[in-house]
Amino acid sequence: LRYRNDAAAESIGLNYLGEAEWISHFGRFVPFAGSFETPLALCYHGHQFGHYNPDLGDGRGFLFAQFYDAAARLMDLGTKGSGTTPFSRSGDGRLTLKGAVREILATEMLEALGVQTSKTFSVIETGESLHRQDEPSPTRSAVLVRLSHSHIRIGSFQRFFYHNDADGIDRLARHVARHYFADAADGVVINADAETADLLADLLKAIAARIAATVGNWMAAGFVHGVLNTDNFNVTGESFDYGPWRFLPKFDPDLTAAYFDQTGRYSYGRQPEAAMWAVCRLADCFVKLVPKSTLEDHLHGFYATLESALAKAVQRRLGIAFDTTDDERDAMLARQLFAAAKASNHGFDQIFRDLYGGVPLCSGYDDDVWVPLLDIMSGSNLVWPDALRHPHFKNPRAVSLTIDEVEALWAPIAAADDWQP
Repeated sequence: LRYRNDAAAESIGLNYLGEAEWISHFGRFVPFAGSFETPLALCYHGHQFGHYNPDLGDGRGFLFAQFYDAAARLMDLGTKGSGTTPFSRSGDGRLTLKGAVREILATEMLEALGVQTSKTFSVIETGESLHRQDEPSPTRSAVLVRLSHSHIRIGSFQRFFYHNDADGIDRLARHVARHYFADAADGVVINADAETADLLADLLKAIAARIAATVGNWMAAGFVHGVLNTDNFNVTGESFDYGPWRFLPKFDPDLTAAYFDQTGRYSYGRQPEAAMWAVCRLADCFVKLVPKSTLEDHLHGFYATLESALAKAVQRRLGIAFDTTDDERDAMLARQLFAAAKASNHGFDQIFRDLYGGVPLCSGYDDDVWVPLLDIMSGSNLVWPDALRHPHFKNPRAVSLTIDEVEALWAPIAAADDWQP
């Protein structure tokens, strides 16, 4: 057992498990009473870098169990690296230990930055040796379990549309509405028993809004997902599936995470565009059942929702709030921050640390590049008055998770099984 997320376990009532029970369930997949007797490897389709692929599915994982969390949300425990399935194609169905460590880091950092993300629940090293083309081999193997709010993807709907299965689309839509939008925390409630056209239109709008909010939060976090294929978008909007991710060292809209993204299709700055494109592919699945004009109307608010989420996340990272509501001011603050970040040489995370509370905590922010941003922030308040006493601010260097830092954390594990860093 290499990693155990006790907070996540407590949220679904599994914090009582001892280590032997934990390994039994999450290393050998002994089923839980009352959940699935047999794991479910799911089939879906998707556009991968713009090209449609009908041969996708859970190739190295499965849905293992479902629980309700403390907020009565239906939660999934799904695996990554648990072996071959009917959808593995030529793959071995395994996960490298380094890949598991990278997913731990991604999910913990994103959660700390306020992004709705799947949680790395468990990592168990298996003792097997794996061979990979993109890292030194042989390398160590692990099996990971993630806790997610839904396992259903845009690609799940695409599969039914590909097979011209209108009944399948209807049934899946009602399942999603019933389990993920019946009593949602964001106030969006969808009637699972509505007429099909109304149901699908409302569902498209709700899913689009959730995805837009997640991407807005990614942008504020300086996060690059790397592979925004349609099978990597969850219908709840929850961020998941962390392969070649990156965080920005400095503001760079052209930064890509995947070495195979030769055209920069999924670069940091193009993520809003990629997300909107994916949501439009979901709309395609409904076009035979809902008037096209209705679907288009329900997508008009996508970028406004994204920008609103981005503006709120920027203020959250800066630790500030305003006494009055002003969407134009909030949007301008975010734009000025990104403009200044682009024109400066400061690290992206460093900016949020140095400007926390609205007043620079150090020098380097006194030139004209920063004046418009500082002017807007001058009318704000520090949300947590004691925040600047936190040890974080005693260190002049911000907490960040660049690729170099990730490699530095992995190196002692690889060399000497040293997990201390």
